[in-house]
This record gives sequence, structure tokens and C-alpha cells, in this order.
Amino acid sequence: MIDNLSLALTHGLMLLAAFLLLRRPDLDKEDAATVEKQPRKRWGKRGA
Repeated sequence: MIDNLSLALTHGLMLLAAFLLLRRPDLDKEDAATVEKQPRKRWGKRGA
């Protein structure tokens, strides 16, 4: 009984998470992937 309950609970939570992630409105926008990142500054190197 406990095995079936734990399997149902974990699979139900994974289905809920997948459903909520797929409903996000920003999932279809491609602008977020095109944002250019600033180059990282390395520690210990000084710009001349």
C-alpha cells in the first residue's frame, strides 16, 4: 500500500510540475535566449 501511495504521489507531483512549466507564457518567446552577456572579469588580472 505504501509503495503505491508513494509512486502515485511522486508521479502526480512530477505531472503537476511539468504542467505548470508548460503553461508558462515566456516559454514561446525567443527574446530571452538572445540576451548577450557581459564578459566576466577575471580575478587577479588588471586591465591596462
